[in-house]
Amino acid sequence: MNQLDANIGAGCPSGLAPSEAPIMSDPSAFVRRVDGQNRLSLTVRGAKCGACINRIESAVNALPGIESARLNLSTGDLEIGWRGSLKAPRIVSAVSALGYGVSPRDDDRSVSDEQREERGLLIALGVAGFATANIMLLSVSVWAGVGEMGETTRTVLHGLSGIIALPAIIFSGRVFFKSAWSVLKHGHANMDVPISLALIIAFCVSVSETLRGGEQAYFDASVMLLFFLLIGRFLDARVRRKAHSSARDLAAMAHRTVMRVDPDGKARSVRASDIAVGDRILLAPGERAIVDMQINQGESDIDESLVTGESLTRSAGPGMHLLAGAVNLSQPLTGTALAAASDSLLADIARMLDAGEQRRSTYRRIADRAVSLYVPFVHTSALLAFIGWLLAGMGVNEALLIGVSTLIITCPCALALAAPVTQVVAAGRLFRSGTFLKSGDALERIAQCDYIIFDKTGTLTLGTPQLSGNIAPKALEAAARLARASRHPLSRAIVDAAGTGPLASDVREFAGLGLEGTVQGKPARLGSAEWVGADGSSGERSSLWFSQEGEPPVRFQFEDHVLDDAAVTIGRLHSAGYGMEIVSGDRAETVARVAQTLGINHWSAAASPREKVQRLEQLEAQGHRVLMVGDGLNDAGALALAHASLAPGGAMDISQSASDAVYSKGLSALPRLICVAKQARKVMLENFAFAAAYNLVAVPVAITGHATPLVAAVAMSASSILVSLNALRLNAMRENL
Repeated sequence: MNQLDANIGAGCPSGLAPSEAPIMSDPSAFVRRVDGQNRLSLTVRGAKCGACINRIESAVNALPGIESARLNLSTGDLEIGWRGSLKAPRIVSAVSALGYGVSPRDDDRSVSDEQREERGLLIALGVAGFATANIMLLSVSVWAGVGEMGETTRTVLHGLSGIIALPAIIFSGRVFFKSAWSVLKHGHANMDVPISLALIIAFCVSVSETLRGGEQAYFDASVMLLFFLLIGRFLDARVRRKAHSSARDLAAMAHRTVMRVDPDGKARSVRASDIAVGDRILLAPGERAIVDMQINQGESDIDESLVTGESLTRSAGPGMHLLAGAVNLSQPLTGTALAAASDSLLADIARMLDAGEQRRSTYRRIADRAVSLYVPFVHTSALLAFIGWLLAGMGVNEALLIGVSTLIITCPCALALAAPVTQVVAAGRLFRSGTFLKSGDALERIAQCDYIIFDKTGTLTLGTPQLSGNIAPKALEAAARLARASRHPLSRAIVDAAGTGPLASDVREFAGLGLEGTVQGKPARLGSAEWVGADGSSGERSSLWFSQEGEPPVRFQFEDHVLDDAAVTIGRLHSAGYGMEIVSGDRAETVARVAQTLGINHWSAAASPREKVQRLEQLEAQGHRVLMVGDGLNDAGALALAHASLAPGGAMDISQSASDAVYSKGLSALPRLICVAKQARKVMLENFAFAAAYNLVAVPVAITGHATPLVAAVAMSASSILVSLNALRLNAMRENL
């Protein structure tokens, strides 16, 4: 195998050619020292698949002194760490020598570059679509008049088609031409190489046929292929930008300012990155902790739903640990930083998201595997046909025509459409049923899963506490008058049950205890059993007590109810043979109750984000392919690192971005999604099998000279139509899960 074939698929198609990204003149200015190690953050342009990651990371790791090199395919960020005398320009040269563009990482510029690329692809798609529609009108006239249309009329129609096609191919095709040239000049190849050759040669042969008054021209085939391929390229760019946007959102959360108390007692705002272990921090009511800290002074209610998934607040006081991401609700707190921002829980989740994106980027889709075999086959077949007929004594023009026919008839139209058209049909079917599919390869990964992990809160349950049991209307209304002055989740549940109404007078809230005020002229309290003087457990977080002068205390109990369709959904998945368990950050007794209600035998409680990921890794080590279903920031790392993942429509933006699909019409969407994914994978395999069979028949016909370029173009178009029709069968398939 020669060097070109050895690197097939190594370079990747790109909406922005690698050569368009500027190479920095002095990369040494961007090197920073961290713990004795040199660090450099670069943005790489043109990397689009797992092979790119392997080539770039291998090239950098081969340099002396390199200790780490990680490329994030979704963001294009390349993080490099090394020790020794290695110079930054040598690192940049190692990457640019592979045919990729390199520039310093600049988040603001990265955003504008992504938006510019997406906008450029959309404009190119519009131009190709306009040209396709108009050329097809002219082509239909030529086809309808075969045998009757005069040569002059046919030549004029072909000429008009060429006039429309030329600017469309030049403008819209530059996406593929630049990508192909950028890798060819470095001795590599990618899928854009045969696409570019097919576009250019088909156009040139069509021009030649038109000038000599021939019957055959292929302007319509060229522009239509360009249009369909740009659809996939645009959707790919849109998904990548969305994924990068959520990564920036999490980074922004982790880089807010923090109020630091200096040794002289003065509090001043500093960047989170400036906080060191041992610094004193002031956390005001309503603020979110950006670094992990230990409370030294003050008592307050803490909302940790972002990091644990627990919907109920907890009381925090001196000596307790507060994780980054928790929100201080009621009173100011002073504490000591336990870790730098880069070592906090938020930073840990960001690293898990990054690792998850990288793992999915290296996943080899069916289409990737097909392309790695297809590209050398296309080139070799066309070249051998041309050389073979020359050696047989045929003229150069005739031999070239046979080579072109071979190239056209094996043009990757059917192959290029085999997966995307199936994904589009499947995504449309799922969208109509309330599920939004975020990436095409998600269907393949979902279909491969055999084990499902559920978060509890917001996934199997409603995610908000609700009042349970029978409460006398008079007591409910009296308690609601106090509850309306609080944002505590249990107070909100009482208000939801009682509805709108008046507020008690002189209401005061005491952190960790409850509310106190005057209701209809009598002192009243709402809070813990100890606070109201009742005989009950003060540590129960799922109940409140209400007392009023002259009346016995009343207990209010709360539950986070299981979703209405959860039991049926779990039953269907059990019947289909899926292993399932609950991994939640909630309390053990609550998780156990939900697991028992739904018939899920395996569960774990009080799980941190890292522990959720560790459980995924344990299952993967056992040979399982895990589907993760969750909704909180504490689930984001597991969602990103799972083989496939889902999030409900009410999940956090970061969790939705880390997942492969988002559903909005209840948990019953899960078995439907799995069923459609399996059906789509089957149809994709059928399409690739058809494309392979088509080439096995068509190539010998073209090589032996029995297919003119027109016949080749018609055959190519017919193969694309059959692939599309087969994909449309997905809409008629019945759910069988």
